[in-house]
Amino acid sequence: MSIPPLYKLKEIASILRSEHGCAWDKAQTSDTLKPYLIEEAYEVYQAIENGNTENLKEELGDLLYQVYAHAQLASEQNIFDIDDVASGIIEKLIRRHPHVFGNETAKDKYEVIDRWEKIKKKEKEDGQSMLNGVPVHLPALLKAYRVQQKVSRVGFDWEHIQDVVVKLHEEVNEFKDALQNNKESREALKEEIGDILFTIVNIARHVEVNPEEALQHTVSKFITRFQHIEKRLHEMNKDITQTSLQELDVLWEESKSK
Repeated sequence: MSIPPLYKLKEIASILRSEHGCAWDKAQTSDTLKPYLIEEAYEVYQAIENGNTENLKEELGDLLYQVYAHAQLASEQNIFDIDDVASGIIEKLIRRHPHVFGNETAKDKYEVIDRWEKIKKKEKEDGQSMLNGVPVHLPALLKAYRVQQKVSRVGFDWEHIQDVVVKLHEEVNEFKDALQNNKESREALKEEIGDILFTIVNIARHVEVNPEEALQHTVSKFITRFQHIEKRLHEMNKDITQTSLQELDVLWEESKSK
């Protein structure tokens, strides 16, 4: 009888760390593996964006191994193992889905989210902030989005998106004032720019757009259009550093039509 793949992966993670395993794997700690965990997660993200199912399967495997590797390290210290990890998430999913595994009902996704947050709040120690669960190292736009989502679920939110747009204009005006009055104060400008970005995230949240994804899309679009400019200049045997802004603008408009 063949070993189920997940158990085989557990065995491989153990072998790689064993006396006769891999020197690189044996040298790792959870701390040294942190960058790879983030990298693999982003590669999964990219595979989803590209719509490549074979690549997605491969990248999910790489990410899954990171989970097993961290669990193996903990197992060697008798802290927990991969089965404890699986048991923990199973219990949590059942506990936080009483409308699926219990007798409660939920009419839509918003009620599900509201109940999820209430259950999480009950799980926390008395006096613990509901924002403690937001990872410190999340990308800033996504972190702002998650913070705003959480506080909005307890009623701390703008009632109408139009009010947030008014707030954006207010923040832009404050930036203009800071720019005019404190040209040498980078801290003042940084604070005002942060306020503008935070407000834009609020606007995105109100229209159910993930700001991280929106900006990623815009950056990708910019890269594609700029690469068109580079290609066209190469075809014309022109140096981009010696090309006027007016000529670059013409090529930029050309790239948009493509």
